[in-house]
Amino acid sequence: MARDLTRIGERARKEPKLKFTSIYHFVTDKDHLRACFEGIDSGAAAGIDGVTKEEYGKELERNLEELVERLNRMGYKPKPVKRKLIPKAGSKKKRAIGMPSVEDKIVQKALAGVLAEIYESEFCESSYGYRPGRTPHDALDELGRTIQQKKVNYVVEADIKGFFDHVNQEWLERFLEHRVSDERVHRLVKRMLKAGVMEDGLVRASDEGVPQGGSLSPLLSNIYLHYTLDVWFERKFRSQCRGEAYYFRFADDFVACFQNREDAVKYLREMERRLKEFGLEIEPSKTKLLEFGRFAEERGRKSGKEPEQFEFLGFTHYGDTTRHGKYKVKRMTSKKKLRAKLKGWNEWLRKERSHLKKGELLRIAKVKLEGYLNYYAITDNRGRCDEYRQQVERLMYKWLNRQSQRRSYTWPRFKDALTWVGWPSVRIRHNLDPFRRSDLNEG
Repeated sequence: MARDLTRIGERARKEPKLKFTSIYHFVTDKDHLRACFEGIDSGAAAGIDGVTKEEYGKELERNLEELVERLNRMGYKPKPVKRKLIPKAGSKKKRAIGMPSVEDKIVQKALAGVLAEIYESEFCESSYGYRPGRTPHDALDELGRTIQQKKVNYVVEADIKGFFDHVNQEWLERFLEHRVSDERVHRLVKRMLKAGVMEDGLVRASDEGVPQGGSLSPLLSNIYLHYTLDVWFERKFRSQCRGEAYYFRFADDFVACFQNREDAVKYLREMERRLKEFGLEIEPSKTKLLEFGRFAEERGRKSGKEPEQFEFLGFTHYGDTTRHGKYKVKRMTSKKKLRAKLKGWNEWLRKERSHLKKGELLRIAKVKLEGYLNYYAITDNRGRCDEYRQQVERLMYKWLNRQSQRRSYTWPRFKDALTWVGWPSVRIRHNLDPFRRSDLNEG
């Protein structure tokens, strides 16, 4: 089955104008569905029906046979996605998380696997989000190198307001028709889009947006923004620019870099208009045009103007110099992300200190910190990561000593406990130095 899917991808690359007319049988293949079941996170919350992966797996073969039968006669109907609003750490806003049923996760994963083989050959190099072999660090690396080495004087950072909730479903179906003409696939996608959400016990139909929580929404979102923004920039807007122009997108977070201010101003105006054509709008508080780059830095110093900075993928990007006096693009964890993460730690410790034994809490905390460092410990960000680790240690020391009237730890004993659990040190996990020669020279 895996080999057959690979052949779809090979054919999609060789025949860029081909429309696939018969791919539904790949979605309904029992072995494929079984593999998708195995790939589901066992610890994920149950959907609207309350069935967990463990419960579904007790009679897996029978459940899969029934699922295949319903899919083949088009009798499969996705359940509404269970939706929950949770507070955003460090903000008064709330973030929606979606929890599809186990069966819907299986079908979403199967469908996404087939569509991804087709669209991977279609997507632009400027797209990094939720794609195999591409990470946020790849986007950060290429962005940093571009600003460092190309003629970049202006940057436009942008964010789409409530993107996942405002995708126009009719436009999405039209975009899918560019490469897929299998009517059964279109019917399945449409049913998933129309399944709706259940929030606070009430089911609401979905006339716009894509279902979140499963593996299908990231792919559908990439397809939508591929035609809405990526292709438009790469094949149309860039050719109209007077100077150099570059573009980077990760999900609905994107930045563009320009040599000339006129191009940057025009892009900001036309990009906003372009989004409106497809039912989307920018988030004004997260969208701006700024001077950035080595020449902008020099002009700022001469005029006494404070150098500007921008945010992308959780990092503040700023200009600085090396010890040899050369201009360098650097990054540090954004203050907003730092505060939000620490607030999340504080809430977690306050809640769990009474439920977990000290050793277990320390082990979980270690994993949480490792996860943070695996993302944020990049070149030039050691200072912010050290600050974060120290703040986490202070929070843990405070809350562990509130478990009873007697102090659980002195500071030396607490440090010994951290050593015992293998507390991680701050070391650079990702070399994003724009001066490094090539990936071949990295250890």
